[in-house]
Amino acid sequence: MTGDDATPADLVDLALQAVRAASELIHDRRPGRLQVNQKSTATDNVTDMDLASESLIRSVIASSRPWDRFVGEESAQDSSKLAVGGTELARSREANEVTWIVDPIDGTTNYLYDLPGYNVSIAAAIGDEVVAGVVADPAHGRIYSATLGGGAFCNGSPIDATTSVTPKKLTLDRALIATGFAYLPATRAKQGRVVAELLPRVRDIRRFGAAALDLCHVAAGRVDGYFEVGLAQWDVAAGALIAREAGAMVESLRGGPAMPTSVVAAKPEILEQLQELLDDLGAGTVNQPGA
Repeated sequence: MTGDDATPADLVDLALQAVRAASELIHDRRPGRLQVNQKSTATDNVTDMDLASESLIRSVIASSRPWDRFVGEESAQDSSKLAVGGTELARSREANEVTWIVDPIDGTTNYLYDLPGYNVSIAAAIGDEVVAGVVADPAHGRIYSATLGGGAFCNGSPIDATTSVTPKKLTLDRALIATGFAYLPATRAKQGRVVAELLPRVRDIRRFGAAALDLCHVAAGRVDGYFEVGLAQWDVAAGALIAREAGAMVESLRGGPAMPTSVVAAKPEILEQLQELLDDLGAGTVNQPGA
């Protein structure tokens, strides 16, 4: 397999290999005490296991495709090269090049506190289009996967975002909505005001703490919708493909920045209602100065 003939099926198979290896590392070999460093704020942390997971994913991918581009959360500054055996291979950029977009532990705070809700997220893009995505939920033994045009799966079984727990047609007031919060205190305060206004208008709100899994919960019908702002491509790339392939609608927040920085995903019958309400509440602008 070369860079010119990779198919989505080839790429998802390799992503599955990498995600299984990383899941085993972070779940089965989690140390009793983690080494923690601060990133953007005191509540935005990276552990030694984040770094070890990303290194392992790199090595699995590079063993089969050393020429591909790699964008990982913990090494985002090194996004045009793959390190193989200590040697960095510079790559030319072409329309059909493959880029791997990786979050080695999405939901690091959950992982730090030994709570479920963390995951490993790997997406593969050909050119600018994500064509394969895998998200592993080690705490629950679930692996979500999708290929462009090939449907979405959990542990190999098809999933359907249009599945509903209510027998009647879903409306926003009966919808269970997930969201996430930023790291900056000022932005969190604005998000809290949005949630306070939203809560009386929906069934309830959930905050699981990991964007990729939030999107997979939409894909599997475990929540009816999800929105968040302040995200990065590694938070969204795999989960958005899985949600779309499961039949959900995934867009940028109205009035907010373009994906992947903001996202709203929902069952088709409530997306427009949810977008309108979130726009009225200013959900898409909470991280903008003066908002």
